[in-house]
Amino acid sequence: MSARDERRVSDPLDLESLPGQARRIVDDDEEAEGAETAHDGPSADAEGRGKAEGEKLDQYLLRVYHSWKDSDDPQVVDDPLKRKRAMEARQQLITMYLPLVRSLARRYASRGEHFDDLVQVGAIGLIKAIDRFDLERGVELTTYATPNIVGEIKRYFRDKGWSVRVPRGLQELNIRLNKVIDELVPKLQRSPTINELAEAANATPEEVLEALETSQAYNSVSLQASPNGESGEEDAGLIDYLGGEEEAYDTMEDRTTLAPGFAKLDKRERYILHLRFFEGLTQSQIAERVGISQMHVSRLIRRSLEKLREEIGDLDNPMPPRSSDDER
Repeated sequence: MSARDERRVSDPLDLESLPGQARRIVDDDEEAEGAETAHDGPSADAEGRGKAEGEKLDQYLLRVYHSWKDSDDPQVVDDPLKRKRAMEARQQLITMYLPLVRSLARRYASRGEHFDDLVQVGAIGLIKAIDRFDLERGVELTTYATPNIVGEIKRYFRDKGWSVRVPRGLQELNIRLNKVIDELVPKLQRSPTINELAEAANATPEEVLEALETSQAYNSVSLQASPNGESGEEDAGLIDYLGGEEEAYDTMEDRTTLAPGFAKLDKRERYILHLRFFEGLTQSQIAERVGISQMHVSRLIRRSLEKLREEIGDLDNPMPPRSSDDER
């Protein structure tokens, strides 16, 4: 928060110097209080005005907002005028303390996230602090809001900074392990074992191993990056080193499945099936190559397939649709 904003917060309330929105809130509030206390005479109205002028601006706006928000009286909650004043007071508080949000967000701007995004996240923490503030505690809003703003920014880094979504429990354990490692290495003069880490972090060895593995998910590497970690248009990217789909795997699976059945066939039957299903010849072409009739080829194929079914089970549509050449 700038020196100017700090002065505005710490100085007594000056009605003439208030921004238009805040001055309207004060005027409306005093008008309502004056109407409610008219039966008490001028002294009561003067006393209410004196309290308003003696308060700090932020404390007064908090009182206006929470007198409506925390009220148990349905008439107060449902009163449109009080609701309007409360929302205007809340908005004025947010505007007043945005410099504090920016100041705190600037501390984390060098960690790879956009500054404007951090300001928006910090503003959420500010709003939560305003909504949860307890006037009875006797602390300044700045004191209460600062840890809320910082906590929201840190939570943003914890949840959004990971390239791969990791359960929050493992993220927190990973952070704990980093601190434990920093403490144990100087003490042990060596790298701690998994069991030592588990004992110090109050976790099981399995949880420690899982957390250490997930720590690799915090940073990602582009597939377009070069293997040496440097970007260059002439260098091959990591994607160029990824394997493609191997078509021979499907063929190998088919041959492995058919092998027991083919072992039951004689040499001519295997040869005819090879010509028909692997080389794609028609029955007429097979008959010409083998030196038998097309009808004989058809009977041999049918008999061979029956043997295969008996050995390896029923095949899904083993024979392709008959073509005009098959009829000849």
